[in-house]
Amino acid sequence: MAELSRTVLVVDDAAAVRTVVRWQLESEGYQVLEAADGELALSQIADRRPDLVVLDLSLPKVGGLDVLRRIRQDESDGGEGLPVIVLSGRDGEYDRILGLDLGADDYLVKPFSPGELGARVRSLLRRTRSSASGTATHGPVCLDMSARTVTIHGEAVELTAKEFDLLAFFVAHPGTVFTRAQLLNRVWNSPGWLGQATVTEHVHRLRRKLETGPGRPEWIKTVRGVGYQLEAANG
Repeated sequence: MAELSRTVLVVDDAAAVRTVVRWQLESEGYQVLEAADGELALSQIADRRPDLVVLDLSLPKVGGLDVLRRIRQDESDGGEGLPVIVLSGRDGEYDRILGLDLGADDYLVKPFSPGELGARVRSLLRRTRSSASGTATHGPVCLDMSARTVTIHGEAVELTAKEFDLLAFFVAHPGTVFTRAQLLNRVWNSPGWLGQATVTEHVHRLRRKLETGPGRPEWIKTVRGVGYQLEAANG
């Protein structure tokens, strides 16, 4: 069961979808808020400060992508990070990439399994809680987010600032495949003078420092023709 203090805002213009999601999340112990349009969603976020947002993209008044932009803009201006799961009927590759590029933490396509959505909410809130407490882990890899240090099996590993940022991003999204362009956007904020080879080089450096066999990596995998993925930890 979830902690009762954890609050999820469900943003969808379809009452039936909101009802299904509310039923699933309340059955797991979450408090649930609802918004039927983007304007109300932004008001709820400002006033009620939920722990996570489940966000449709096709919304009246203010579209879902604009809501997501506003959330991330507020964070860049000093706001606290807010986990967002996009729940959308848009299943094209472009829409998925755009949603992730704008800062969505996860993307689930309608029609969806309520149980799967519940599992993704639990997983994302666990990761958020770990980061807030100052540590993030992936198998034997442990990141101290405050000190910006990394250990493997308790042994310190020296990383550059950007190598740490890239590893922390992967650890926050295990199992998700990201293109090099997405990684440039999310980790480097897409400075124009950087090319995608920058991502490739940093991944190679991380492998040399973290993997026992960099040529046959166990964790940071290349997904041919797409990009990179951090394999889900086995425990």
